[in-house]
Parts: sequence; structure tokens; C-alpha cells
Amino acid sequence: MSQDSGTVIQTPHAPAAIGPYAQARTGPLSGRWIASSGQVGLDPATGNLVPGGVAAETERALRNLEAVLKAANASTKDVVKTVVFLVDMADFAAMNEVYARFFADPKPARSTVAVRGLPRDARVEIEVWAIVP
Repeated sequence: MSQDSGTVIQTPHAPAAIGPYAQARTGPLSGRWIASSGQVGLDPATGNLVPGGVAAETERALRNLEAVLKAANASTKDVVKTVVFLVDMADFAAMNEVYARFFADPKPARSTVAVRGLPRDARVEIEVWAIVP
């Protein structure tokens, strides 16, 4: 059996990890799966949370994920599963409106959960699972 542990995906076009984790990794052996770390609405140029509330944060988080996927030679078309973390479920409609613009049909499977808090006082965090084409 191969000792391949996958590939770490790193890009300067998304915020650097603020802890002991990678922006994303491909899966072991086949290298076809990409599991991203969650992205919040941090501007990669400044490291600051974008202003404008949950809609602006959702857009920035998804743009960050697009950059991570691009670094792995993938795109949002390759995403099969997302997980969305919201600090307040009252923000669901605003997040969902922005989210819908980023994923073509067939849409990926998705879970959305409410959480007590997120890094940097973000309102939303999104992670993705994709298959490298």
C-alpha cells in the first residue's frame, strides 16, 4: 500500500491559516479528494474581516474558497459537499442568497449549523469537499 498522504494546498489568494491547519488537502492515495478548512470573510490582502455583515462575509469566504480550489486545479463546479456555520440562523436567508450565486447545478450537498462563535468574530464560516477533475 502507498504511503501517499495527499497534498497540502496553499495559496496567497486566500487568508493564511490562523492556526495549526492547512487551507486544504487532497486525499491520500488517489489524490482526487480535496477537503478544505473553513473559510471566513477575511480579506487575504489585509487579514481583516470584511465589513458589511453576513452577506459580505459570505461572498468573501466563498471567494477565498474559490482561490483555494483554484490552487488545487479545481473549481466550485467540483464541490460535492459544503458545511456552513452561522452564528445566527436569522442570517440564513442573506447567506443563502449569496451562496446560491456561487454553485451551478447540480448544487452540492450542504449542511448548515448554528454555532456559538467563530474565529475573528465572523458571522459565517464555510468549508467544502471537492473532487479534483
